[in-house]
Amino acid sequence: MDLSIDLHCHSNLSDGTLPPREVVARARQNGVDVLALTDHDSVDGIAEAQAAALLEGVVLIPGVEVSVTWMAQTIHVVGLRVDPHNVALRVGLAALQALRVERARAIGKKLEKAGVPGAYEATVAAAGIEAVTRTHFARYLLEHGYAKDLEGAFKRWLGKNGKAYVRGDWASLGDAVAMIRGAGGQAVVAHPARYKLSSRRLMDMLKEFKAAGGVAIEVACGSHSEDDRQRFAVIALQLQLLSSAGSDFHSPANTRVDLGRSLRLPPKCVPIWDSWGLESTALAPIAELELVPPAYVRGAL
Repeated sequence: MDLSIDLHCHSNLSDGTLPPREVVARARQNGVDVLALTDHDSVDGIAEAQAAALLEGVVLIPGVEVSVTWMAQTIHVVGLRVDPHNVALRVGLAALQALRVERARAIGKKLEKAGVPGAYEATVAAAGIEAVTRTHFARYLLEHGYAKDLEGAFKRWLGKNGKAYVRGDWASLGDAVAMIRGAGGQAVVAHPARYKLSSRRLMDMLKEFKAAGGVAIEVACGSHSEDDRQRFAVIALQLQLLSSAGSDFHSPANTRVDLGRSLRLPPKCVPIWDSWGLESTALAPIAELELVPPAYVRGAL
């Protein structure tokens, strides 16, 4: 059976624009058979996504994208097949969410001083979550005429040299991998071509990631060119890491990065899902999750 597999996407419970159930429906519409919902530092959308996946006939892989600071660089580590009810995972993610709220408020203050009043309050209201990301702010700046496009919003306002830039101090690489492994998951370095690291620093990071217990890198993803795919396929083989594939879908407005699109792995890659038994289980869900986390999990937060 030739399955369409997408192991990286976002809902409106982080910086995506669609509710989890609509992400799953769009994935099914695009022919995706196996989907991982990997919201930033949150597993809150997994229950809704799982319920939708049962109706749509999609295998839902519980996932998360953990924010990491490594050598003053933000790195993203995707966790796949995590237990979203794991207390240590949820407590760790809650700490990262608290940091997101602090950073968002700091960004709002900088925008206020730079002549963009009320951005934090309006952005939170529009997003429906308190831990808004820079992407949420970028959308606000675009909609209100402070930028011509999202790239411009980051360049002028939110990027490293922008007027409202605030650095995020996230989890360490080792802690992020331990958090994922402790919840029964597998850790994957997301979109490695996006990091502004020299070849040597990139290899250092990947070796540290593997030494911590990480198992895979995203070889095919929405932001990778064909050259990127070939490069990271070679690196995965060199470091004996598995290969993953994910669109990093956020919004239907960005048709260049859509669910299930252009995610074929180059030959010789060892897919992370080879050991999951997808062929033998066909499209049966991996696990049926409760729609509401148990009380002891909610209490831990």
